[in-house]
Amino acid sequence: MVEEQGCLWCIRWNEEIAPIYPKTEEGAHAPLRRIDLHDPQPSDLTFKLPVRFTPTFILMDNGIEVGRIEGYPGEDFFWGLLGVLFQRIPIRGATTNIAG
Repeated sequence: MVEEQGCLWCIRWNEEIAPIYPKTEEGAHAPLRRIDLHDPQPSDLTFKLPVRFTPTFILMDNGIEVGRIEGYPGEDFFWGLLGVLFQRIPIRGATTNIAG
């Protein structure tokens, strides 16, 4: 999650999703890593494009971007969009389809 201080949509995501995210199957397979928009890009991550909006949720596979959600569309849409991203990568050791 790329975020910045004062981002109202980041605050809303933190209130609505952050408390439950680590308890979900998605959170188990893609633990949240927070990156400040104004910090240098971490050297262990390769983004397809620069990040311009907050929040931006970037799904990584072995440090390479698989896809992203720019902005926070609300709780109902967030989970569906995240499920679409997860369909792009194999979930190692998974026995169920988390997007299902």
